Amino acid sequence: FSLNIKDGREGPLPTVAKGTQVDVPLVESLVGGRWEAAAVKQEGNRIQLSVNSPATTAIGRYQLTVETTCVGGHAVSTHDPANDVYILFNPWCEEDTVFMDSEEERREYVLNDVGRIYYGTQDQIGQRTWNYGQFDDGILAICLFILEKSGTPPSGWGDPVNVVRVISAMINAVDDNGVLVGNWSGNYSAGTSPTVWSGSIEILREYHKNNAAPVKYGQCWAFAGVFTTVLRCLGIPARTVTNYSSAHDTDVSLTTDVYLDENLDPINHLNTDSVWNFHVWNDCWMARPDLPLGNGGWQAVDATPQETSQGTFRCGPTALTAVRNGYVYLKHDTPFVFAEVNSDKIYWQKNADGTFNQIYSEKKTVGHSISTKAVGSDERSDITHLYKHAEGTEQERIAVETACRYGSKAAAYSSSAAEDVSLKVSMDGKGPKMGQDVDLSITMVNSSAEHRTIVLHSQVSVMYYTGVHKAIIGQDRTDVNIQPNEGKFRPEEY
Repeated sequence: FSLNIKDGREGPLPTVAKGTQVDVPLVESLVGGRWEAAAVKQEGNRIQLSVNSPATTAIGRYQLTVETTCVGGHAVSTHDPANDVYILFNPWCEEDTVFMDSEEERREYVLNDVGRIYYGTQDQIGQRTWNYGQFDDGILAICLFILEKSGTPPSGWGDPVNVVRVISAMINAVDDNGVLVGNWSGNYSAGTSPTVWSGSIEILREYHKNNAAPVKYGQCWAFAGVFTTVLRCLGIPARTVTNYSSAHDTDVSLTTDVYLDENLDPINHLNTDSVWNFHVWNDCWMARPDLPLGNGGWQAVDATPQETSQGTFRCGPTALTAVRNGYVYLKHDTPFVFAEVNSDKIYWQKNADGTFNQIYSEKKTVGHSISTKAVGSDERSDITHLYKHAEGTEQERIAVETACRYGSKAAAYSSSAAEDVSLKVSMDGKGPKMGQDVDLSITMVNSSAEHRTIVLHSQVSVMYYTGVHKAIIGQDRTDVNIQPNEGKFRPEEY
């Protein structure tokens, strides 16, 4: 048996080394986790085989070629296009990086073909029904057609991080003749008004029918709706997400900046940052073995063309855990998503010498009522807590300060915490054991010559082996006084 990926840059010349050609071995019994085939039934000259594939297999359309050898040694190869095989990501498979362990959530985020998309303002939240239609006739072929038109080699289609970045770029038409042309002008005479669309099917079929001619027109909800369709169709759990008072940071400052002249009048050519009433993007579910543990799970991705990422208009996947904690140094595009949901709005006044001073800041303006359709119902689910700590809390302020240290205006923030207190967390023994308590030790050392008072926040979480966060099992907040050059030891038991 031989499987060759059908289309794409490497399609005409599939190779074993790149995983685009697979010679499936016949074995006595199936082991799993590898390419293999075994006979499970034989009736006369008909043989039924069971075939396994590894969870890391590149998705796509494969040509299936069957080669049989006669008694005299004559080999016969057959290929019937009707028997071509489509391989997708599998959130039911524990070895797949998109594995989701809740059947209720799999039904919602993979199998549900109708959803709700939210719009309006945080005080007047509206909703529209969207037909995703990922199981309609021809939609799977169109989704793979989009991947093929991206020009990316199929050998990279086994990694969902890579696949969602490709799709993020291909849903918008900027720089790659993707699916939808964005238009916010109010003049839609050359196409269809973005408000007319009520689902993805018509958009995708028009794109395919016209041989990858971009469809006119879309705005953020249409980009996100089509993105959800393609992700679910390919087996990646996904949902549409609406952020109210959504910031657009244009200079990687991690702040939303307003520039004023000496008379406090706006300097229009400098005021390129903005805050939208609402913006719609997507979350998709996957482990992130390319990031530190704890960053798996929901990832923000966005197909609306706002800023480039590595030279292409796309965004994500960005770990929500990284956004929540201000870890903007983690890929992909975490600074941009962080600014959308948790940037401070900073007002700058121009001085006579041309420099600017920060004169005012608003800390609770951006990122409210982040919404998605609830699992198993048409109710709205508020998921703001997944993107940011509660406004005004110490944890939220620490996240903002952490993020802004890496921004282009780092001087706008100076941490009030002393940098001369070190902290180390250790565990007794060789690690946790099933069914037993866990003993942790927290050691703090004040290396300065002055007394320090710190607030120690501790949190213990359970994670899957893939690094996906499961639950918080313990939290604590303690004020600690440390004398000059003193070390303090604090035991914790969970």
